[in-house]
Amino acid sequence: MFIDDVTSSGAMPVLEASLRFASQRLRLIAGNIANISTPDYRQRDVSVSGFRSELARAIDARRSASGGERGELGLRSTRELRVYGPGSSSFDLTPRTTSGNVLFHDRNNRDTEGLMQDLVETTQAYRAAAELLRGRLESIRSAIAQRA
Repeated sequence: MFIDDVTSSGAMPVLEASLRFASQRLRLIAGNIANISTPDYRQRDVSVSGFRSELARAIDARRSASGGERGELGLRSTRELRVYGPGSSSFDLTPRTTSGNVLFHDRNNRDTEGLMQDLVETTQAYRAAAELLRGRLESIRSAIAQRA
């Protein structure tokens, strides 16, 4: 199909996966912020470097299979990433309790500064991927409009 070829070519699958990861991580961070003073609450997070490693592996596999120009991004499930079906670009994050933070008297392991840093970094990654994807889609829209 023409649309499938367009949406699974070039950087679009990578940008889509990056947006999906950043979006889910932002929800996770928001939950941590919402529970910052909840007794017995343990912050949860996922490894950004783990996702990047899996994304890089999927990009390399796609590149060797098709020259990198088209095809689905074959992400695989990991400890923190649950992929729905082989070759699927749909996934959910499986967060883990963070460690290394001070455990407060209410048995909460809050790290306000770390949360704010994670929030800013993830928001910037989301914005960058969204802007790049918007540019790709705008190019496609422009090409279609000139042919119509």
